[in-house]
Amino acid sequence: MKPVDIIEIEAEKEPDILRVEIHCVTPPKEEQLEKIRELIMREYQVEDAQCVVIIDPSVVGGFNIFVGDDNYDWSTLGRIRQLRKSFQKLKKEYNPDNIISLLRDDIADFHLDPGHQQVGLVVSVGDGIAVIEGLSDVEFGEIVLFDCGVKGMVQDIRPDGTTGIVLFADDSDIYQGSRVVRTRRTAGIPISNRILGRMIDPLGKPIDGKGETGAKKYYPIERNAPSIMERKPVTRPMETGILAIDSMFPIGRGQRELIIGDRQTGKTSIAIDTILNQKGKNVVCVYVAIGQKASSVAKVINTLEKNGALDYTVIVSSPASDPAPLQYIAPYAGCAVAEYFMDRGRDTLIIYDDLSKHAVAYRTLSLLLERAPGREAYPGDVFYLHSRLLERSAQLSDELGGGSMTALPIVETQAGDVSAYIPTNVISITDGQIFLESDLFFSGQRPAVNVGISVSRVGGAAQTKIMKKSVGSIRLDLAQYREMQVFSQFGGDLDEQTVKDLKYGAGLMQLLRQPNQSPMMMWEQVVTLVCAQERMFLSIDPKNIKSVQTKLLEYIGHSRSRLAMNIQTAEDFTDEIKSQIIGAANRFFEKYL
Repeated sequence: MKPVDIIEIEAEKEPDILRVEIHCVTPPKEEQLEKIRELIMREYQVEDAQCVVIIDPSVVGGFNIFVGDDNYDWSTLGRIRQLRKSFQKLKKEYNPDNIISLLRDDIADFHLDPGHQQVGLVVSVGDGIAVIEGLSDVEFGEIVLFDCGVKGMVQDIRPDGTTGIVLFADDSDIYQGSRVVRTRRTAGIPISNRILGRMIDPLGKPIDGKGETGAKKYYPIERNAPSIMERKPVTRPMETGILAIDSMFPIGRGQRELIIGDRQTGKTSIAIDTILNQKGKNVVCVYVAIGQKASSVAKVINTLEKNGALDYTVIVSSPASDPAPLQYIAPYAGCAVAEYFMDRGRDTLIIYDDLSKHAVAYRTLSLLLERAPGREAYPGDVFYLHSRLLERSAQLSDELGGGSMTALPIVETQAGDVSAYIPTNVISITDGQIFLESDLFFSGQRPAVNVGISVSRVGGAAQTKIMKKSVGSIRLDLAQYREMQVFSQFGGDLDEQTVKDLKYGAGLMQLLRQPNQSPMMMWEQVVTLVCAQERMFLSIDPKNIKSVQTKLLEYIGHSRSRLAMNIQTAEDFTDEIKSQIIGAANRFFEKYL
């Protein structure tokens, strides 16, 4: 609260002399005043200082000294604040049997900190935003601490001397006149290897009910992206286990591949299947849930746990019930987790689900901070919001350990409109996109990948030779089938070749269907692609193609396991391997038919 009954008993500030305000109940003696003056002159390296004594009953006792924004709190209230912080450290050692002795020892060993800290005062607060005055040296992105224990982050430094702070917790205990102090630290989270298999919030606190993580290494959530010289080309595949993606839109380790589509078209399913497919491949996965329902996040965790994938995965969750500031920093916190492992030479995969909600959270903050709105009410720097995040994904050079971070951001479209503001922004930042089409999804095609719009700008550079050569003209055949399918709807007589092409295309679409949580091994994908291009499924009824494919793979996996192993480990796709695949498939079809 603001001081009352203020009485100044010395002259006003003289020009070019450091002003020192001493708040107290009883004026200091001449000897005390001189010691304070000498301390300030020595600390600030000035030749003279003017001490102004202010009678302030709220101090209760002692002295509360202000030098600009700096505060030397030697008052009774200051002692209470420091003692309270000391007690808060005892929470980790809390035990009902020894709490009294711990408190007694803590009080006995307590010493007042003679140092100073920069202090500001709250001017206004509301909607998760606090405007403060003071703290003239505070930096953008710095964490500040309010008296009630709430943390905030500097997001707006204004010309009039005030500062806009976004709050990471409820603002009900913050009021006009509340004290706020600098921490001189940027936002970061504690990380260690023990964070694997856990769910944390964007501040690094565990929220899965399994106790503390024991993480002590502090990693900043905002960090510069690796430079060109610190990277090397993307050449190693990051297999998703999804035939439609691995064959036509391959993803490399260190790449950024956007998953885009309307609501409820299977975007998250592709991301989760990719995590499941990393089992046993020494890849650390990070799933960042931004603005999701808590029930949706719980389903994801249940799926990962059921399939044994939670052990190498970290969940960073900021659900829809969280304030906008926490949703805003969530993807950066997840990126810091992935960077921790990447810097130690590990390959990491990070899912941002989804960046549309992230942009909405940032728009909310910006409007509350009274920044000028632009297109679709987003602020002008919304592009920088995602570019500085996604640019941190990289394949590091061998000198830096050779680790990698592969990003799969998710963006939601409205009625398939990829030309909206946020989708176009993220498309221009990433190295390709997988577009999921609603019409395909509702027709039963899962995953509903649109072959025409989807693309990978890394492409074959990240594919193994055997996969690259076995794909052949599959993508071109599918695009041709989609075109012919449109014209065939008008009716009329079709020539024999067109009928065969339509049947072949329909069979390809069936072969590309894949249930959730069923990633395919590489040899299974290669066998499927080779048999499809040899037109072996043409004589099969389209309704039965999927079951025949499953039986074919089971036959080769059990009866020709050596062939399956050769395909999985081969460096190149030789004619011998191809003939072995065709021979085994022919024997299966003879037996099946």
